[in-house]
Amino acid sequence: MLMTSLLKFFTSMKFFLLLLLLITTPALANQDDDFMAARDAFRTGDTAKLSVLGQRFKQSPLEVYIAFYQLRMQLETADISAIRTYLARPDDTPLIDKMRSEWLKTLGKKQQWDLFDSEYPRVIVEDTELTCYALQSRLRTQVQPVLRETRELWLSNKEQPVNCGVLVEAAITAGVISQQDIWQRQRLALENSNVSLAKSLAARLTGNHAISVSALDHAMDDPGRYLEKPSLDSTGQRAVALFALQRLAKQSPDLAYARWGGIASQFPESEQHYFLSWLAYEAARKQDPRALQWFKDAGNSPLNEQQAAWRVRTALRIQDWPEVLSGLNTMSPAQRNESAWRYWQGRALQATGHRPEAAKIFAPLSAGYDFYGQMAGDELSDTPVLSNAQTSYQPNKADIAAIERLPGVQRTLALYRMNMRIDALREWNWVTRNFNDRELIAAAEIAKRNEMYDRAINTAEKTVKLHDFSLRYLAPYRSAMREHIQENNLEEAWVYGLMRQESRFVTSAKSGVGASGLMQVMPTTARWIAKKLGLKGYRESLLHQLDTNLTLGTYYMKNMLSSLDDSPVLASAAYNAGPGRAKRWRADTPLEGAIYAETIPFDETRDYVKKVMSNTVYYARQFGAPSRSLKTRVGVIAGKVAESPSSITFINGEIQGAGRTATP
Repeated sequence: MLMTSLLKFFTSMKFFLLLLLLITTPALANQDDDFMAARDAFRTGDTAKLSVLGQRFKQSPLEVYIAFYQLRMQLETADISAIRTYLARPDDTPLIDKMRSEWLKTLGKKQQWDLFDSEYPRVIVEDTELTCYALQSRLRTQVQPVLRETRELWLSNKEQPVNCGVLVEAAITAGVISQQDIWQRQRLALENSNVSLAKSLAARLTGNHAISVSALDHAMDDPGRYLEKPSLDSTGQRAVALFALQRLAKQSPDLAYARWGGIASQFPESEQHYFLSWLAYEAARKQDPRALQWFKDAGNSPLNEQQAAWRVRTALRIQDWPEVLSGLNTMSPAQRNESAWRYWQGRALQATGHRPEAAKIFAPLSAGYDFYGQMAGDELSDTPVLSNAQTSYQPNKADIAAIERLPGVQRTLALYRMNMRIDALREWNWVTRNFNDRELIAAAEIAKRNEMYDRAINTAEKTVKLHDFSLRYLAPYRSAMREHIQENNLEEAWVYGLMRQESRFVTSAKSGVGASGLMQVMPTTARWIAKKLGLKGYRESLLHQLDTNLTLGTYYMKNMLSSLDDSPVLASAAYNAGPGRAKRWRADTPLEGAIYAETIPFDETRDYVKKVMSNTVYYARQFGAPSRSLKTRVGVIAGKVAESPSSITFINGEIQGAGRTATP
């Protein structure tokens, strides 16, 4: 009898567990549908529908979102106790801080300063609008300190919200923001081609510094024509001419220099040096060999960070190592301490016969895991150096389970499942913000298991002493990729190094310019490849399909590699910015690959190439490939050769990169 009862019990339990497995997925789907409906109700202001749907989330980690939606809809009229109750919730979520920020801005608009002052110290993530409300509150009792802080904020060249205007007006009226300060901000606005700001500032400039708004418009629209007969009698007029010269230099250093020759004598020496520093900068970005001399002609004119960097890059381009050292000395200590410039300082010292001093720079730098850390390690050894990658750690089941139980992690997984990637990203960053190395690795493992590959990589990269390089350099889809790699005879490590940089293995990734999928292929590039491969029935929607995306991307990589001397450095540059540019960026004579990468004019592509090549070394090690140092891999880039236009790949009149396009 007892045995019969037990048998019935276990049979019923098996049935119950099977039933639970069957209903779990539909239940999740129903909850997802309910949550998306609740979010839509919030967006449309349907309080009744939101209230009904909210009842279904009482025991869910997502309930904090429903409560946020409900309170946010009535924030202007809500009872203070209701707001304080929400802000006092124990939930570890960015929504609490976001609600606090929204409430503080509401209080600031209403100038309810006592309430504002009591809550403001609890803000975690602040923005400029909130800062200016806080300064407005303090202005009641701390006039001079607040006006000085306003001046510093205003001169920082940050975008100023409307509510900062009250403070700026007060600082100008009190003379804390002087005519010279306005002039300094005006120059920054013109340097950044922010003509709308320059026009508003022009109304505040008088006397010798006065600037004509119509002159600014003409200089902006047609700088060459404006410079045919510029007015140069005052500081303000010369500023407009310098703005026109700067814009012309961006188009063509030759045209700008020709115009400059006819009017240079009418500028004081300081303004001559100022223009020459900009001419040199624009020429350097076009890899014009005259740039270095123009930097020298600029004398002691202060250089901003971009100008100082390009002075060094110009010297690198011609391998003038003493001038590299000289250029590094024009940088601020903070800029000079960046890994890139520490590495090139070591190389310059090494090239000028100061090897012991160079080794003192390379040794600590080689502890880093980035491009320059690897390159510094290569300078110290003939074998590939991968820093302290052996300091590895793998979490156990209990560690992973503890992180999985966190409501913030559960919210992230739910939001990712519903394709609410921005909200999921905020939740994930928030919940992991104070994790130690062990917790970060456990969280990265959870992200990997849930196919949140971008979060897994980014989280694993944050560790300081303990590491898991298999998480930093994930390699999903290897079975799907293998056939494409073999068909195109590509190195698997390089393909993965590029994919990691392109999409972090997010199949739905889409760039701001329309590149799609794991390999971030542009639609126009995809159509061209599909035609070359004879893919019948190809349509743009297939670009998001895994196999099609891999087919197109690996073919394009092979096409770039074959047409660019089998150089992965050139091919990586071409994949991002187009083959025409990758070819034009070569020097007239053979050039070290690291120098080629360092002197790529596009910030995005320069960073991209270095990261792809760095990634490749780590993947090669993971895949058990023969050891090759990063320095060997970047190699030497052949000098320019005469080419017919037909040798460059054009598609629909454009030079193509998989990640971006541009008119040739």
